Amino acid sequence: MALFGATGSIGGSTLQVIAEREAEFEIAALAAGRNVGALAELAARWRPRALGVGAAELIPHLRAELAARNVRPEPEIAAGAAGLRDLAAGLDYDVLLLATVGVPGLAAAEAALARGKTLALANKEALVAAGPILMRAAAQGGGTILPVDSEHSAIHQCLRAGRSGEVERLILTASGGPFLDWTEQQLRAATPADALRHPTWRMGRRITTDSATLMNKGFELIEACHLFALEESNVEVLIHPQSIVHSLVAYRDGSVMAQLGTADMRTPIQYALTYPAREATKREKLDLAAVARLEFRRADEGRLRALRLARQAWRAGGAAGAVLNAADEVAVEAFHAGQLSFLDISAVVEDVLGSWQHLKMDQLADAQAADAAARRAAQERVRARAERRGADGSAAAR
Repeated sequence: MALFGATGSIGGSTLQVIAEREAEFEIAALAAGRNVGALAELAARWRPRALGVGAAELIPHLRAELAARNVRPEPEIAAGAAGLRDLAAGLDYDVLLLATVGVPGLAAAEAALARGKTLALANKEALVAAGPILMRAAAQGGGTILPVDSEHSAIHQCLRAGRSGEVERLILTASGGPFLDWTEQQLRAATPADALRHPTWRMGRRITTDSATLMNKGFELIEACHLFALEESNVEVLIHPQSIVHSLVAYRDGSVMAQLGTADMRTPIQYALTYPAREATKREKLDLAAVARLEFRRADEGRLRALRLARQAWRAGGAAGAVLNAADEVAVEAFHAGQLSFLDISAVVEDVLGSWQHLKMDQLADAQAADAAARRAAQERVRARAERRGADGSAAAR
């Protein structure tokens, strides 16, 4: 297999799963962003045939790190999004697990699917920004997308209980994040440190903040529509603070199938890597008696607007998903830089999405162009809001 995003949390969990069943896997390629030291350590352990880094300028540093660890022969080294695409298009592998952050992995995903490979997808942005392109590549090339996100993995498992025509709706669950019971007044004063206190999962800065705004669940809604060929009106979101029920599928006869498990990403990762088999594991199993109680409540799409914006983007079609993702990434970074308030994150995204002329989505370049343009538009909105906040503060001080 190939693993892109090897030094992140999903990459680390994936390698733990592989280490438990090492005789069944060979690592063809590992790729990371800028952490060349960690990548070299992994290369010394797994001896892949190829490595990928985020930029060409990092290659000399990676070579020095490999030499220091006596990694011989030196693996093939590729750089940037184009390098990942070339590895996905040219290497011999069966499964590509894509755990990179953002849109740089899109071309690699398309290349893998076009070759008929299995894409184990842990990158939320891929289907949000370029879902039509990737689904078309899979259909034309014979590739398979297996979701690694716990929610979509859960749906995939529940769908094995019936035929697609028997499905009435999908039910995604959300923990509610750290602001589950906060008032709007409290949310206005929420800090980046507050947003990063997720009650269940330990994730990166952006995805944790997106969980707090519920944009993460909005992205998952769009992913589910692409993966399982349903409209957004057939996807419901429930708040489930315990994070034990990862998602559900409601069938037309009234039956509802749910997938339950501990909050451990190694479970959906292993499912994707060993599918269609279910293999034994020694990891901690779910103890329902210890959990004792499972709670559910409807998501308030008026209180936090991200879910509503995701539905709007899905209905708009074209490049709207790419716009939604790019604007959100810029706004989240601005929040952590002190340029926006917490509630301003969704306000900036709504402004950009609402003013966008949704262009066609015929090829990957369309998604990339929309991504770049939406980032510029979001940055302009951030600057304008930051200037207004500064002016209001100065006026109050006077």
